[in-house]
Amino acid sequence: MGSLLLYLPNFFCSLLVVVLVSMVTGFGPLLILAWLVSGALVFHRRTESALARHLFRLRYPTPQERARLEPVWHEVTARAGVDGRTYELWVQDSDDLNAVAAAGHIVGVTRFALNELPNGELAAVLAHELGHHVGGHAWVSLLGYWYALPGRIGWMVLRVVSGALLRASSTISCLGGLAFLMCFGVAAVATFSFLYGLPLMVLGVPYALAAVGRRAELRADQHAAALGFAPMLAAVLQKLHEQEQEASQPASSGHKSPLAGLMATHPDYYTRLHHLQPYLHPQHP
Repeated sequence: MGSLLLYLPNFFCSLLVVVLVSMVTGFGPLLILAWLVSGALVFHRRTESALARHLFRLRYPTPQERARLEPVWHEVTARAGVDGRTYELWVQDSDDLNAVAAAGHIVGVTRFALNELPNGELAAVLAHELGHHVGGHAWVSLLGYWYALPGRIGWMVLRVVSGALLRASSTISCLGGLAFLMCFGVAAVATFSFLYGLPLMVLGVPYALAAVGRRAELRADQHAAALGFAPMLAAVLQKLHEQEQEASQPASSGHKSPLAGLMATHPDYYTRLHHLQPYLHPQHP
């Protein structure tokens, strides 16, 4: 619920865009109602499958891949006490070590993870993704993304139009450019006044959502560790850390922005390993 609340500024900006479009097109409340109800599609199985294919680039596993995945998945769900048939196992054709909890009932792993990880480490990865589903992280993220989409599209259109108008006015005269900037400033002030500073809140939403994403990753790690997969998960994190270091070596000479860490959706390797320590070295009374 806290994650959903962070999406409210984006939701209201999207609602403003939908209202403006409905006024221009003449559809009125019908378009607004249709957009509000459309969020229910997130929980529709066929829509989930379409999103898994086109948004996450997942596919159904081959019989050989299914024969490898299902016994490991059965072990994970048995330890968690959930019905494994509630979720679907998919595969992503990628050479990276990764996995994803897509939509509300899909767990996807990369071809690399499927072929290169031993059963214990693969089970740790699947337990981590199951933790995202159990914690509600997957559907909250997808729901927030869906309701923020009109606002993002509106922002992109505004940038394109304003850029074109600015270039056109600058070619006419400096006075035309000044007039454009004044009109744009008046519109911006009116927007801020009408929306009670909501656009300012939107500027901070990406950082808040990134913080929530990092917390969700730690919660999913905790879920996997509580099921007894902490050592295997630590081994997977070590491999992932090494893979990331190899990928970043060509760009190691560049300087990272101080805000890059605030925008990261995953905690760094050392933070995740630190939170796993109580499960790796439990203190016995």
